[in-house]
Amino acid sequence: MKKRSFYLIGFLVFLVGCTEKELTNMGVEMFNPDGDSLGTIKLSEQAEGVKMEIVLEGIPSGEHAIHIHENPTCNGPDFKTAGNHFNPDNKQHGLMHPEGAHAGDIPNIVTDPEGKTEAELVASQVTLKKGAKNSLLFKEGTSIVITENKDDGMTQPSGDSGERIACGEITEKEAMKKEKKEVKKKEEEK
Repeated sequence: MKKRSFYLIGFLVFLVGCTEKELTNMGVEMFNPDGDSLGTIKLSEQAEGVKMEIVLEGIPSGEHAIHIHENPTCNGPDFKTAGNHFNPDNKQHGLMHPEGAHAGDIPNIVTDPEGKTEAELVASQVTLKKGAKNSLLFKEGTSIVITENKDDGMTQPSGDSGERIACGEITEKEAMKKEKKEVKKKEEEK
């Protein structure tokens, strides 16, 4: 009897593991303070961290900071609800800081004179794997914030990067919602 129960429990654990879908990529829709969509940042799990494929339009030209923030909320117009930089290891800010960097610190991006931003970056200190302390889906999720100026890589707490000008929520709920939209779109195209 005990042997049968052991196998039954093992089988149930196996089934639960098979039904939970692990996110390996997702899209994050970015918005300006007026609530207009600027495009999407595609996130994908890589061996070296989370790859960020950025394709946006409507950001002022120039160099801008981009950071991952601790809260999954992007209430405009100031996006302060996104909280501070994602920092599960309680480090100092800045990719150049000897005691840094926050897990949410990422290299700057550049927007061309027409307002187009295209870049591929890797956030090396984070993952999309649920349950990990450095997961972008830790608790309810995180967010991506773009600021008006570049990050100087040292100044506390955010690199002297200015006001927040764009924000997007990184949540499992958002990922599933976008996945359903893509499936529906593909079905309509058939």
